[in-house]
Amino acid sequence: MERLVKVLVVYDSKTGNTEKLALAVAKGAEQVSDVAVTVKKVEQTSPDDLLAADAVVMGSPTYFGQMSAKLKALIDQSIKVHKKLGGKVGAAFTSSGGTASGAETTLLSIVQAMLIHGMIISGNAAGNHYGVAVSGAPKPQDIENCEEMGKKVATLAKKLNPR
Repeated sequence: MERLVKVLVVYDSKTGNTEKLALAVAKGAEQVSDVAVTVKKVEQTSPDDLLAADAVVMGSPTYFGQMSAKLKALIDQSIKVHKKLGGKVGAAFTSSGGTASGAETTLLSIVQAMLIHGMIISGNAAGNHYGVAVSGAPKPQDIENCEEMGKKVATLAKKLNPR
């Protein structure tokens, strides 16, 4: 049997908005052949889960311009697998309460942690450069952007992990 590329979507969500984005990212990744997608709430995720994946997409609400404490705790725990995540694909998404609320700094803090691990970040030259940021409840275009992110991450992970 051929090896499937593993994409892990990890998220924290209080209102359900970030969860909707996570499910859209997963839906996009699932559209790529030979890819297995796992969606996990952050509190159900361990550093070993990050290690087992070929690509990790993290999502968090924006709180005071930062990721949630739960996602930060997982990143802090990831010191256990430091220097072992290099070459894996990473990407980020966030939902916030409004515009100019710190969504970009939230995305950058997630991406920064991924870069420190040596991960390869999947950006987007056409827009949503640092990841998908949504204000309020996701609109159809936001869901589409997340699906596109999922496809892009899965495609890149496949290229980096040929069978």
